Amino acid sequence: MTAASGSFQVASWNEDTYEELDGGRKLTHADVTLRFSGGIEGDGSVRWLMAYRADGTASFVGLARVKGTIDGRPGAFVLENTGTFDGMVARGRWSVVDGSGTGALDGLSGTGGFEAAQEATYSLQYQL
Repeated sequence: MTAASGSFQVASWNEDTYEELDGGRKLTHADVTLRFSGGIEGDGSVRWLMAYRADGTASFVGLARVKGTIDGRPGAFVLENTGTFDGMVARGRWSVVDGSGTGALDGLSGTGGFEAAQEATYSLQYQL
């Protein structure tokens, strides 16, 4: 396995509630665009589904398509995400969706995660 790490910036965030629940709970979906730098260089588009609890914390799942390079290899791939938001910090785990790699990233597999507060950092342990 090879490791890629770096940071990302949220370029846009559009979140809508699709169901209000009792006690201030809600279900939302968000369309988000990201800019990656470091071992992954490029842009990502993510769709997250989130379940907020009454205290404002949440759990989320999603799919992200990333287009760019990993350690200089061009292509695209899809990440499957799961995570939590504690009211201050979002933490997630992700894995590369089998068969989603294109270009020089064909055959990509791997797992990793991210942490996002004031700054967002990520890691991906992968093999080609």
